[in-house]
Amino acid sequence: MNKLDDFPYSHVLVLGLAKSGTAAAKILLENNKNVRINDLKASEDDEEVLYLRGLGAEVVVGSHPLEVLDDIDLIVKNPGIPYENFILIEAMKRDIPIITEIELASKLTSADIIGITGSNGKTTTTTLIYEMIKQSNLSVQLAGNIGIVATEVARELKEDEKMVVELSSFQLMGIESFRPKVAVLLNLSEAHLDYHKTVDNYYQAKANIFLNQQQDDYLIYNAEDEHVTKLIQTAKSLKIPFSITSKQKDGAWADSKSIYFKEEKIMDLDDIVLVGSHNLENILAAVSAAKLTGANNEGIYKVLSTFTGVSHRLQFVATVNERSFYNDSKATNILATQKALSSFHQPTILLAGGLDRGNEFDDLVPYLNHVKSMVVFGETAEKLKTIGKKAGINSVIEAENVTDAVYKAYDTSLPGDVILLSPACASWDQYKTFEERGDMFVQAVHTIK
Repeated sequence: MNKLDDFPYSHVLVLGLAKSGTAAAKILLENNKNVRINDLKASEDDEEVLYLRGLGAEVVVGSHPLEVLDDIDLIVKNPGIPYENFILIEAMKRDIPIITEIELASKLTSADIIGITGSNGKTTTTTLIYEMIKQSNLSVQLAGNIGIVATEVARELKEDEKMVVELSSFQLMGIESFRPKVAVLLNLSEAHLDYHKTVDNYYQAKANIFLNQQQDDYLIYNAEDEHVTKLIQTAKSLKIPFSITSKQKDGAWADSKSIYFKEEKIMDLDDIVLVGSHNLENILAAVSAAKLTGANNEGIYKVLSTFTGVSHRLQFVATVNERSFYNDSKATNILATQKALSSFHQPTILLAGGLDRGNEFDDLVPYLNHVKSMVVFGETAEKLKTIGKKAGINSVIEAENVTDAVYKAYDTSLPGDVILLSPACASWDQYKTFEERGDMFVQAVHTIK
């Protein structure tokens, strides 16, 4: 088990439990730190609360009293808690450092970390990189925002292993010295403004992935994304571009027949089973990271010739009475839904809606030309109705939830149609997670006869 050897803090407040908070508290306790936990929504008899108290933690639930800051010299906060939280505001006044669990994980290991971020495609790219390295018979572990807590992985990570980590902007805001050997910045679009308040704040949070990199580290970036290319100008690391439209002598690229890394042909496009131009970008980013980490072409080929995608990201569910159903519940912003819609050319029924973050949806209009019908739900239903009408879609139907939307979409469909769940919104108005929302979609599809 790896230890927090270079960790100058002794009294730590873990703000917010869930998986990452529970794991962070456990690591800190194992390293003989004085741990106080504060969670607003937890209750006294929760399993995690009882477990951590049994390990010696002080746990305060149900409120956020300022007294939880007494004698504290570090806060490890749940990534989802905004910095406007009054406990955090007071902590900043007292100059108490605030980190997220990913910073803690990096202090547990000296092994190489491959970090992936961007507005869209993180999970697909992270999974591809992990599988490419694994299929090349190298030791590698998967962690981060993909659902596997990074501290739990780093705790057991061997020095010769590599850790592939999906990173959100929320996680990256809470770093001090986190330094991935390989950083991947896929793309940037307006997202999470309810949390970050401005686009610039959001982009700067993403930029933290290369903040501490040095000249012997690598930064893989999307050469076609103007926001990305502008943001990376300050990076000290060696920049490795990828592009689906132009040759990149220092990075990854594709022509009409094949994909390449620098001057080396990797494989033919016809042998790749993952569909969509956005996925080709993800593939080129993954190939770059894998090659720089020591993966071989055989391992890369094996993955790309068999990998069909991750759950909730353009996941093919079933064909029912000649209608094809796709689950893209992980599309929690407009850009993700744009990319999903661009992957199909046949008549499509779009299921969309969810948490209202205050943005409009006009940027969807150019991508709705082959959408014959929309079924909308959640807090943004009225906004999406307006956009559907603006795009000239005659059939825009409101549903109570995703399950209801599936049935209403099927009732308006014809053989040959695609029925696509790609919400363009977060799920938190009706569902705990996008996974829960996607699972409800899948379950509903399988009840259609």
